[in-house]
Amino acid sequence: MQSLVLYWCDVGVYDMKILDVLPKEAILSDLKSLDKKGVIEELVIPVAGIAGVNKEEIVRVLMERERLGSTGIGEGIGIPHGKMKDLKSLVVSFGLSRQGVDFESIDGRPAHIFFLLVTPENSTGLHLKLLARISRILKNDPFKERLLSAVDSDEIFSIIKDEDDEF
Repeated sequence: MQSLVLYWCDVGVYDMKILDVLPKEAILSDLKSLDKKGVIEELVIPVAGIAGVNKEEIVRVLMERERLGSTGIGEGIGIPHGKMKDLKSLVVSFGLSRQGVDFESIDGRPAHIFFLLVTPENSTGLHLKLLARISRILKNDPFKERLLSAVDSDEIFSIIKDEDDEF
């Protein structure tokens, strides 16, 4: 958690790497939920602990955002995200659904790869920068294929690190 707080102050938005804000313990290699809310609830568990924020409050914020429009961006990807007033620093988690989930994606296909991010309410630039970086690396089909075939969170961490270093 300390590195997440220090990151924003010391490194800055422009040098952002995903693993600077995605701790290994927030990588879930085998999501069990079969619906959107369940996936969001699973992804929230590690970030709620890291940020010291109420799990139900994060889920509420994210589900409100989903009602504005699905964060299922298509091609098997979901990026649930939102902003919270009482959050001290951004929190990120990653999840992989082997079976796929109907995330109301724009292409109608099930989502398998999820990045969840929640940022403090007053950090719009940081929020957009991280969303853009995640979206950009997920355009790389070989990267997505490697993620989908990863067997555990250590392998996922390594795959994200390799891709992160390329950008």
